[in-house]
Amino acid sequence: MEEKCPICHQISEKVKSITVKHLVSDNFLGEIVNEETYYLCMNENCDVVYYNLNNESILDKKKVKVPIWFKGDANPKYICYCNKVTEEQIINAVINQGAKNINDINKLTGAMKNGKCMLNNPLGKCCGPIVLQTIKRALQTNN
Repeated sequence: MEEKCPICHQISEKVKSITVKHLVSDNFLGEIVNEETYYLCMNENCDVVYYNLNNESILDKKKVKVPIWFKGDANPKYICYCNKVTEEQIINAVINQGAKNINDINKLTGAMKNGKCMLNNPLGKCCGPIVLQTIKRALQTNN
């Protein structure tokens, strides 16, 4: 069963509480329940970032420490949170420096080095697929 955001009713992604705890502003740590399953609302126009299954805790963009890359107003738009590499840096590496794959991006931007994705990425997992999507989009734009 797909979980949907209690506010916008769009599909969400499951995230571990350790990720939520690491990214929520200190003032709101008390709202995080250990071992509770959390979800990240994937709607770019919704202010909700995380919520739990019981809908007892809804954490919006104002309650997290980092901008969420796919949310419409994210600034900067980090793709690799561990190394603070932005969408703009990846696109620049493809268009202006000839990057064509993850290895090139890694060498040119430092993305995906020294990763602690479970703690730093809002999804709590490797940014590799998002780096690949960004490379493909930049390559299509450049052709």
